[in-house]
Amino acid sequence: MSDTISGIPDNGESGFEQPKSAPADRETEGPLDASEANAVRPYVDLGGIKILPRDGLQLRLEVEEGSQRVVAVGLDYAGSTLQVQPFAAPRSSGLWHEIRQQISEQIARQGGSTKLSDGPFGPELLAEIPASSPGQAGSTRLARFVGVDGPRWFLRGVIAGEGAVNADAAAKIEDLFRSVVVVRGSTPMPPRDLIPLHMPKSASTAEDAAPTSLA
Repeated sequence: MSDTISGIPDNGESGFEQPKSAPADRETEGPLDASEANAVRPYVDLGGIKILPRDGLQLRLEVEEGSQRVVAVGLDYAGSTLQVQPFAAPRSSGLWHEIRQQISEQIARQGGSTKLSDGPFGPELLAEIPASSPGQAGSTRLARFVGVDGPRWFLRGVIAGEGAVNADAAAKIEDLFRSVVVVRGSTPMPPRDLIPLHMPKSASTAEDAAPTSLA
């Protein structure tokens, strides 16, 4: 799991700026910037993002082995999984258009395929990825790659499980993605760097990365 989005030309170097990609109602319906969120709601603070608890939601923190840094947040909900990562982004331009192309190329190199479609967050990729588990030769798994460009941040989501194949389950996991709050902070960061994540304030060790109920 990378803590930066690499292999993409910087907008400033490529000579043009990509427009931001986000739902028209993002500022009210999410994913929200910290400045747009309701300060009194009982969010779980994970540093770069905040998660709103709900019945049946399980949280997993993905930790880098060597550094013990949290590099992604995994959410299990209603038969689906949602992995989210927040990245720093330029103030006036977006990252998602270029990042989609990078994802497509990476999956193609793995022997998989992607299809571009228009989803509730704008353009998204439906990917068919070769399974890597032993005893699953020739099998594939489906995943949806979604992205939203916000103010000085980009939020990437990967949806798998029922949310990738079932409309009712998709609506539930999409609502969960909408509820994420991104905390960009004021610290200068290069575009495409992961906004720092941390364990909840009540957690202090890597063992707490195991699934935790947020009900």
